[in-house]
Amino acid sequence: FSYAGKKLGFNDIRGTLFYEYARAVKEIQPAICVGENVRGLLNHEGGRTIQAMKDVLAELGYTVLEPQVLKAMFYRVPQKRERLIIVAIRNDLAHLPFSFPEPYSKIYALKDALKKGELFDVDVPCSPGQRYPERKAQIMDYVPQGGYWRDLPIALQKEYMMKSFYLGGGKTGMARRMSWEEPCLTLTCAPAQKQTERCHPEETRPFTVREYARIQTFPDDWEFAGTMTQQYKQIGNAVPVNLGYEIGCSLVGFMNALQESNAGFSEAA
Repeated sequence: FSYAGKKLGFNDIRGTLFYEYARAVKEIQPAICVGENVRGLLNHEGGRTIQAMKDVLAELGYTVLEPQVLKAMFYRVPQKRERLIIVAIRNDLAHLPFSFPEPYSKIYALKDALKKGELFDVDVPCSPGQRYPERKAQIMDYVPQGGYWRDLPIALQKEYMMKSFYLGGGKTGMARRMSWEEPCLTLTCAPAQKQTERCHPEETRPFTVREYARIQTFPDDWEFAGTMTQQYKQIGNAVPVNLGYEIGCSLVGFMNALQESNAGFSEAA
């Protein structure tokens, strides 16, 4: 969704994905609705995009709570992933309490995703996965666990980075190998993009489909459809399951309060 029109009304957003979301809210009039997107939405087009969303939901009769950026690693997800959560409550129910999930004190690392432990009771099962071209694999072999392109010999830095070697900025996602002892960096829709490399901690290869799913906290019996590329994309686009669960619990708490409120109203009547 991009900022469109000047009045920020419902009709101004036709042709965008958010229009379909708003259309569903308009037709169904749910007690509460939740939206999710990348953190960058907060500053997209100088904040006008998210303000347009708020204005449309308000036009539809909803009170929009202050959007929250939730860090998945605080919700039993072994990944440094951030998601923007928008919650809107129908105006007649806005007096009822809604609480965003409280963070856990324990942070899980990549080893908790791929090895037997508290999150999973078995090691990650074998599955297909992408492979590196031969020369890239030879270069990545030099990168230590937790390291990136600056850990390469200078000649290999120049070969791998090419013109980027002479530009500013850390570019810490390039030639990046993950560490067992830290949460994984945010997974993208492809496991071996040059700007956002996510190499296995020990083996010189991208994560497999099943490893990708584990890092997103999908159970091992969850099936993904389509080609390998499509499966990576499905997993990379998903909200981590454990984070989704915590948001779901917050929704249940709100709906319980609604049910109790209705029961109290019925008794009073």
